[in-house]
Amino acid sequence: MSLSTTTAPPSPAAPRPPAANSGRAKGHLLNRLDLKYSPYLYIAPFFIVFGAFGLYPMLRTAWMSLHDWDMVGDQTFIGLDNYTRLISDDYFWNALVNTFGIFALSTIPQLLLALFLANLLNRTLLRAKTFFRMAIFIPNVVSVAAVAIVFGMLFQRDFGMFNWLLSFVGVSPVDWDAGRLSSWTAIASMVNWRWTGYNTLILLAGMQAIPKDLYEAAALDGASQWRQFWQITLPMLKPTFIFVVILSTIGGMQLFTEPLLFANGVILGGDQREFQTLAMYMYEMGITNLNTAGYGAAVAWAMFLIIVLMSLLNFVLVRRSAK
Repeated sequence: MSLSTTTAPPSPAAPRPPAANSGRAKGHLLNRLDLKYSPYLYIAPFFIVFGAFGLYPMLRTAWMSLHDWDMVGDQTFIGLDNYTRLISDDYFWNALVNTFGIFALSTIPQLLLALFLANLLNRTLLRAKTFFRMAIFIPNVVSVAAVAIVFGMLFQRDFGMFNWLLSFVGVSPVDWDAGRLSSWTAIASMVNWRWTGYNTLILLAGMQAIPKDLYEAAALDGASQWRQFWQITLPMLKPTFIFVVILSTIGGMQLFTEPLLFANGVILGGDQREFQTLAMYMYEMGITNLNTAGYGAAVAWAMFLIIVLMSLLNFVLVRRSAK
C-alpha cells in the first residue's frame, strides 16, 4: 500500500500596506520639513532685502573708499590714502564738531523731556490719556519740509518770533544761521520738536510693561511718587531706555535733513560751514563732487565707525548709571 503525498498549498503573499499608510508617511515627512525649514523661509525676505540694499552698498562703499574714484573717469586703487587724508582735513573735523554739538543740544534734552512726558502720561489720574498720547506723536507725522519752513520763519533775524521774544529782555536780534552756537540751537530745536514725542511713546510702552503690583506695594510702604520713579520705574525701564538712547544716537549722528533745509538747500551748511554735519559733508564729497566719490565713501565709513563707537559708549554709560 502506497502513501500519497500532498503538497502544502503556498503561503499567501504578505498584504501590501494600504495607501493610507504611505500617504501618512509622506505627510509626516512634509510636516518635519515644514517645521525644520519654514522658519528660514519666513525670515529670508528680510535678509534678501538687507543684503541687496544694506550689506552690498556697505561693501561697495568700502571698496570705493580704497580708490581714487571718479564717477565719470578712472578708478585708481590708492589703499588707505583717503583715510589718511581725513586726519588732516579741516572740513571733516569741522563737520564732526558740528555733528557732536547739535547732537548734544538735541539728544540730551530730548531724552530727559521724553522721560518726563512718558512718566506723566503713565499716571492713572490723568484724564484724556488717549488724546494726549495721540497728540504727542503728531510732530513726527508732520513733513520735515513743513517743519523746516515753520522753524525757519520762527528763527528769522528781522521778523522771527524768537528774536521778538528776546527783545523784551533787552537782547539784540540774533542772526541764527550766521553763528555756530545759534545755528546749533535752532537746528536742535527742530530735532527736539520732531522726535520727542516718538521717544516718549517708546518709553511709555516700557512703563506700561512694569507690574502695577510694585507701585501698590511701594505706596503701602509709604514711598512717594518721586521715590517710586527712582526705585522702580528707572531700574525696570533700563532696557527700553538703552534702546531709545542708541536709537537717538544713531539718528543724531546721521543728521542731514534738518540742517540742509535750515540752510535752504545749501550743502555747505552756512557761509562758513557753521552747521555742516558729517552726513552733509559726505554728500558734498561723494555726490556733489563727482571726482571725489572715493573720498566721500571714506567719510561714510568713518561716520559709520563713529556711530558704532558712540552707540557702544552710550550703552555702557547708561547701563552703569542705571545700576
